Amino acid sequence: MAKNTEQLKEELAGKAEVAKSTGKLTKSMDIADMIKVMEPQIKRALPEVITVERFTRMALSALNTTPKLRECTQMSFLAALMNAAQLGLEPNTPLGQAYLIPYNNKGTLECQFQIGYKGLIDLGYRNPNMQIISAQEVYENDEFIYELGLNPKLIHKPALKERGEVKLFYGLFKLTNGGFGFEVMSKSDIDQYAKEYSKSFESSYSPWTTNYNSMAKKTVIKQALKYAPLQADIRRILSTDESVKNDIGLDMTEIPNEDIFDTEYREVA
Repeated sequence: MAKNTEQLKEELAGKAEVAKSTGKLTKSMDIADMIKVMEPQIKRALPEVITVERFTRMALSALNTTPKLRECTQMSFLAALMNAAQLGLEPNTPLGQAYLIPYNNKGTLECQFQIGYKGLIDLGYRNPNMQIISAQEVYENDEFIYELGLNPKLIHKPALKERGEVKLFYGLFKLTNGGFGFEVMSKSDIDQYAKEYSKSFESSYSPWTTNYNSMAKKTVIKQALKYAPLQADIRRILSTDESVKNDIGLDMTEIPNEDIFDTEYREVA
């Protein structure tokens, strides 16, 4: 549906306010001061269930768990935090819903937003047609059979003890109408995929380093969901995964992602 004149005026006014406030930001400000300066714009972009005060607490919590985020550009940090807030996902907590990750982008530390495994599960269940969405590790001593073709089959019987090392991961979904899909990937396939597509795979702050199995499960679920009849808004949400943005808006999925040139992160003493 085309946007009417009033909607366009409102969005343009909002962008003008963001630009005006951004000019007041200084590197010496702490995050609480930054949020205070941009409070009118942040209020406009936050979902109703999250207040500016809660947004500030989320920011301070993320900075406490990952102090290197303090060195990221201010707008990339605020944009990544806004991404998490609009999706209703808690970043950088033991819940594993979402992550804010610092990494080098052509010599500049920026903040990347990344959906976690449990966050992806939560998003998947927002589809009213989704009955089951899940992922599992398969160990060496588990009984595991899968077939493709016209009659696909997936059987997994975990060993009761001494399961051995992880060798495979699989993700699956089942719809309320009985439709289903799954994806199976070996550990080496997971590693190759992560190195190719995850911008912060080798960063010490990446969940790939701190919570490998959960990120592997997220990967196979994302691959499985390619076969699912997802709504357009869910597909837009998934496009924000592993993104860097340098602006905030009423809908973060409409803010373009920054180009990423150098994803290697080197810690400096």
